[in-house]
Amino acid sequence: MGERVLVTGASGFVGSAVARALAARGDEVSVLMRESSPRTNIADIDCRIVIGDMRDAASMTKALDGARFVFHVAADYRLWARDPDEIVRNNLQGARIVMEAARTTGAERIVYTSSVAALKPVAGAAVDETSRHSEQTVIGAYKKSKLVAERLVERMAGEGLPVVIVSPSTPIGPRDVKPTPTGRIIVQAATGGMPAFVDTGLNLVHVDDVAEGHLLALEKGRIGENYILGGEDVRLKEMLGIIAPLVGRRPPRVQLPRGPLYPLAYGAEAMARFTGKEPFLTADALKMSKHHMFFSSAKAKRELGFVARPFVRGIEDALNWFRQAGYIR
Repeated sequence: MGERVLVTGASGFVGSAVARALAARGDEVSVLMRESSPRTNIADIDCRIVIGDMRDAASMTKALDGARFVFHVAADYRLWARDPDEIVRNNLQGARIVMEAARTTGAERIVYTSSVAALKPVAGAAVDETSRHSEQTVIGAYKKSKLVAERLVERMAGEGLPVVIVSPSTPIGPRDVKPTPTGRIIVQAATGGMPAFVDTGLNLVHVDDVAEGHLLALEKGRIGENYILGGEDVRLKEMLGIIAPLVGRRPPRVQLPRGPLYPLAYGAEAMARFTGKEPFLTADALKMSKHHMFFSSAKAKRELGFVARPFVRGIEDALNWFRQAGYIR
C-alpha cells in the first residue's frame, strides 16, 4: 500500500488531477470536501471522502489525522465577489488553518498550491519566482488573496513547517467542471461566442502536467521554495486561432482596444451585484489583460525534473472533454 495522503480542493480542476495522480501511483488518498461540493471529478478515483472545510480548524485536524503527506490545493477561485474581501479572508484563513493543522498532526511534508497570480509580470519577458508582487502592486481580490496566503506559508516554512510551494500558471485540459475563466474562453471560442479579442497573453499548461509537478515537488522540492509549474507562453490571438479550426470555425480577426470596454465592465459588475452571478467582464480583468502573463518554469525543470507537453494537447483534451460533457453542442 502507498502513503496516506490528504488532498484539499479535490472537487476542483487542479485538486482532482492531483488526487487522480496520487491514486494512480497507489497512494491511500483521502479528499477533503464540503458537503455541498460536486463529486463529478472524483467519481472514478479510488479515494476516501472526508467531509470538512479548510476554514474549520476542528474538521481540518480530524481530516489530517494519520496523513503522512498533505496537498493543500483548495482555494476560493473567484475573480469577482460582491464582497471582494471575502475571497482574501477565505484563502488566507484556509491556508493558515490547514498549515497549523498539518503542524499539529505531524504531517511529514506539505505541498501548498499558490499561483503565478502572486508573481509580477514584466513587459516582454517571461518572469520567474523572483518577480514578486506586493499588496500595493497586485490587481484584484483573488491575486491579493494568493499573495498574502503565500507570504504566510513562506513565514511558516521559515519557522520549520515542512512545506513546499508550487505556482501553476494557467491550467487547461479535461474535467474543468466549473469551468475556470480560461475554460470559459475555450468554450466561448468553440461556440462562436468570442467574435473579437484584446491583445493579451498567458502561459498555458496541461492540468495533468500541473498534477505531476505537485508530486515532483513532494519528492524533490526544497522546503520553503516556490516552483512555477507552467507550459508555453501564448498570445490570446494565437490561442483562439488554434481553437477555431479544431471546431470548424474561423478565428476572430477583430482586436479591440481596452478603453471603450471599461464602461461595459462597470455595467456588467453593477448587474452582477444585483444578480449575484459572476460578470462576463470585470474592470480588474481588463487591467490585468494589459500585461502578458508570461512565466518561466526553468527552476521546476532544473530542480524537480518537471516537464510539460505542448499546450495544444491541453486545448485538444479540453475541447474533447467539454464536448463529451455537453458544454459544446
